Amino acid sequence: MLQFDSKIVGKEIGFGYLRDKIEGRGFTIGGNWEYYKGSFDTVLWKEGGETIYLRVPFIVTEGELDNEDAKIRFQNPFVIKHVANVGLDYDEGSLLDASGVSQFQTPVDKDGHIHDKSRWISAGEQVVEKRVLPYFH
Repeated sequence: MLQFDSKIVGKEIGFGYLRDKIEGRGFTIGGNWEYYKGSFDTVLWKEGGETIYLRVPFIVTEGELDNEDAKIRFQNPFVIKHVANVGLDYDEGSLLDASGVSQFQTPVDKDGHIHDKSRWISAGEQVVEKRVLPYFH
């Protein structure tokens, strides 16, 4: 995990408003959300079973996350690499996509080693700057 400083840290905004704006720019709400915290995630790079994500975490300062009117405050973003097991899964209950990687599969390594750290921190900074910060007034 590569955490970095960003101009977004400490900024507050309406959850529903921002979610609606940045979903069309490649972000999704991270699957590990709770009523009081969450993150917006986007893929920076993907090849085979390796994916590098930008995660922009936040805490809820007003309301709860399942409410469109909730207010959120951002924390330090970070870049993380997930490594999935690519290949056939012979479990009887497995759900595989066309590439043979189950979308429900737990990553083999949730925090894989990231080569060229400065490159991915820079990429993360640029994505936050261009795809998220423009919605703050």
